[in-house]
Amino acid sequence: MTAGPARPREKQADRRARTRSALLESAARGFSTYGYGNVALERVAAEAGYTRGALYHLFANKEDLALAVVQWVEETWNAEVGAPADEEPDPVAALLAMARGHAVYCRRDVARVMRALSVEFAGQDHAVGHALAGVVDRLTTRCVDRISAGRESGAIPPGPPPREVALAYIGTLEGLVSSVAGHAPHDVVLAERAIRGLLGLPHGDSGTKPAVQE
Repeated sequence: MTAGPARPREKQADRRARTRSALLESAARGFSTYGYGNVALERVAAEAGYTRGALYHLFANKEDLALAVVQWVEETWNAEVGAPADEEPDPVAALLAMARGHAVYCRRDVARVMRALSVEFAGQDHAVGHALAGVVDRLTTRCVDRISAGRESGAIPPGPPPREVALAYIGTLEGLVSSVAGHAPHDVVLAERAIRGLLGLPHGDSGTKPAVQE
């Protein structure tokens, strides 16, 4: 019997990337559910289908793992939410697209990790807290730029300073989505409606895309 063609071996870099991704996703769930202080790394590894040794081969300790999770969530959020919103040339459309995209992103349980870690490390001088603050600063700057551009074009009416509006934008999304996460399609509809109100926009402004109904 003639043997079939041999399957190409999975490259070591690919195996490493797949292992790392699985461990990060498991850790994000663990930090969301149990908190940083209560997460056992053995459990994180086991729930990802790997040994503790495999985890320590990639991450030095719990802090290193948590920092990697924060970076991973920011990267996946940028890929799934930030980048598509950046394709909108109109700043108002971009802000609304980001709100809708964030609601969809938060249907996944791993999305809760940023909020959970932010609460746990609030007011602490800790590397994880500093990393989270950096994420918020970058997102705030992104929103400030769009709000300022919308004000300059007249698409967003005058109001409080752009930075305060940007912080309110982020807080509104986080609070709303944490309450209705996964309630599709209402999470998307309510996220857009809330941001329209925050920005002082009329409901169903024809200059933007309709809310995504998934």
